[in-house]
Amino acid sequence: MERVTLRIPKQQIEEVEQMVETGEFPNRSEAIRSAVRDMLNEQTDTSGERTRRERSKRSWAKV
Repeated sequence: MERVTLRIPKQQIEEVEQMVETGEFPNRSEAIRSAVRDMLNEQTDTSGERTRRERSKRSWAKV
């Protein structure tokens, strides 16, 4: 596994922390890995169904 450093808006990291505190994820890293897996799965699932422009409007890309 490789280490990646990223910046996340305070509100979003607080929401991730809340998911950790409620037991949805064991830690921040696993929550973020899960989000990345979901993003990659979404891309795979929709790669043949949407245009490039539509894919660029994904809700996960909003800050």
